[in-house]
Amino acid sequence: MTGRPVSAHPVPFPPVEPPPSEWALGQLAAADDDDLVAAGADLEPGTLVAAYRAGLFPMGLGVDGARPIGWWSPEPRGVLVPAEFRERRSLRQARGRFEVRVDTAFTEVMRRCADPAREGRWITDDIVDAYTRLHRLGWAHSVETWRDGELVGGLYGVAIGGLFAGESMFHAVRDASKVALAGLVDLVRADGDPRRIIDVQWSTDHLARLGVAAWPRERYLAALATALEAPPLRFG
Repeated sequence: MTGRPVSAHPVPFPPVEPPPSEWALGQLAAADDDDLVAAGADLEPGTLVAAYRAGLFPMGLGVDGARPIGWWSPEPRGVLVPAEFRERRSLRQARGRFEVRVDTAFTEVMRRCADPAREGRWITDDIVDAYTRLHRLGWAHSVETWRDGELVGGLYGVAIGGLFAGESMFHAVRDASKVALAGLVDLVRADGDPRRIIDVQWSTDHLARLGVAAWPRERYLAALATALEAPPLRFG
């Protein structure tokens, strides 16, 4: 098996620009001490793309992520600069135990991330449907880890310009999600463009050990504006 990302069926490149949103998400501003910016709107492709361009992402405010939709801009923001990814020896060794694929099982990755048994789950059927539509337009992508022909880990997110906004990840065997993240980093830094960033929303101790930093919101939004000027990432 190999750690080199491969794709069985490419999605549109460049991504297909959706009809514009009827919601002015780009005009919203977060309070200094609040991660939640607004509630409502919809999950149309144009709304989601506009939200990410404005530094926002959706997560439902109801039980297990049910509506109404909340629009979030964390303070601070978890960010991984690809060049600062910390790949320990154990992770380098783990890569050889998996095959990394890109965009071969996007909706299945989402379904595994939405497992009802997971604590703090928030990915609803509406979210799965909305991001699958984004995937078909070329905006949303999955990086997957496979072993013996079985999907055992992965992550998904949205790519706009030099931004990859990670949404969720899962693993069924040890190290599978970390290898998927390493595969994503390989993709994001492949062309050496220093404007590219990976947004992980909120940092954790586990992610911090991999190089994720907690940035003030103002710093993230400035870096986002620069990242959006970069050429779109090519998956597959």
